[in-house]
Amino acid sequence: MRIADALLSWYKINARVLPWRSDPQPYKVWISEIMLQQTQVDTVIPYYERWMVRFPDVWALCAASEQDVLAAWEGLGYYSRARNLHKAAQIICTQWGGELPADLSALLHLPGIGRYTAGAIASIAFGLDAPALDGNIRRVYARLFNIKLPLGAKETEQALWSIAETELPKGQAGDYNQALMDFGSEVCTVKQPACQRCPLAEFCLANHLGLQSQLPVRNAKPKVPHHLVTAAIIKQDERVLICKRPSGSLLGGLWEFPGGKMQESDADLADCLRREIMEELRVSITVGDPFGVYKHAYTHFKITLHAFYSSLDDHNQPTALQHSQILWVTTPQLADFPMGKVDRQIASRLMEMDNERRNTSN
Repeated sequence: MRIADALLSWYKINARVLPWRSDPQPYKVWISEIMLQQTQVDTVIPYYERWMVRFPDVWALCAASEQDVLAAWEGLGYYSRARNLHKAAQIICTQWGGELPADLSALLHLPGIGRYTAGAIASIAFGLDAPALDGNIRRVYARLFNIKLPLGAKETEQALWSIAETELPKGQAGDYNQALMDFGSEVCTVKQPACQRCPLAEFCLANHLGLQSQLPVRNAKPKVPHHLVTAAIIKQDERVLICKRPSGSLLGGLWEFPGGKMQESDADLADCLRREIMEELRVSITVGDPFGVYKHAYTHFKITLHAFYSSLDDHNQPTALQHSQILWVTTPQLADFPMGKVDRQIASRLMEMDNERRNTSN
């Protein structure tokens, strides 16, 4: 029995029940695969279900504004995925008549679709004989074939893609690729793989050699830098200032409370915030009481953000020097603007405090 035969037999019994699998239309497969990039299935499911209500097909996604798309994506992270989905939808509607192309090369030319995602869409949605290689599948193959080269190395990628193409069962690529994903998630896990109930144990070189816990090999991760960041809550006439981050930047297109990273030249957090506001908005501020401290981890760095109540000096009005747009909005309106996690936490607290004041006054 080949690896594919054993794996597909296991999959028939153990396949996860997922909303996009019950109706594997190309659009639904595409959305699910983009959402699943670097995000766990359990996190994706409620986002996917809400997305399909809001954008049921590629035409609805194409017609939406970027702000609507980002709002639907808020909290899922890696926001370039949402922006690329929106761009790709416009290409699909204008160049492909609203239908995802059933062609591997054409899929690869769409924003946000790389070799793995193209293979997954081509095999699952269109039944093409296309291999796929995500994190789960890389781990499975590294153990099955005792690959001791570190993940991410060029030689490793070449070896893994070669294996993926060789092992692919013709005519069953969609089920096989999904079986590998489920198998890596449920059995051949990162820690403590369930070798005692593994349907591929007889084929697995790592199992025979007792190397399961040592594979795949990963290069040591560099130390994650930590940054101190400040943000200003600037109010004027019962409105608060928010700024839209420029496209192409981290969290591009999302709204934030202005501020930025502390530099060595800054005497303290207040000095940092005054400098940042002058650089971003060309206005001077008076930094007031602390509002809150927030911690967050991004892909390559961590932050501790200190938010302060602040006020404009001399009634100067801010100018968007580093943002694509600035707005004065009421506290309830903050819910209408897509934000990153920390800024959403700040906005939510402002809204809670506003509601408490209203209830007290009533």
